[in-house]
Amino acid sequence: MDRRIVTLALAGSLASAIAAVAVPAFAGPVSPEQAVGKEKCYGIALKGQNDCAAGAHDCAGHSTVDFDKASFKLVPKGTCHTIKGTLKPGRA
Repeated sequence: MDRRIVTLALAGSLASAIAAVAVPAFAGPVSPEQAVGKEKCYGIALKGQNDCAAGAHDCAGHSTVDFDKASFKLVPKGTCHTIKGTLKPGRA
């Protein structure tokens, strides 16, 4: 086999492995166990980092804008207002 082909194949395999590790796991709905001691804080989630259903999407990690007032992030109870969020959803 040509040495260049082997080198490219190894480089491709390495890049794929690194990409697979770097990509976060599927962000599914929040389980009741994960929500214990936390509250939904709207308007603080960054794009793609919301915890669940809101506005134009219905799943975690699907928000398309930063600080979407219809998307929430779970935070420890009592901290939402200190990080400039709200406990009630707003319009997207």
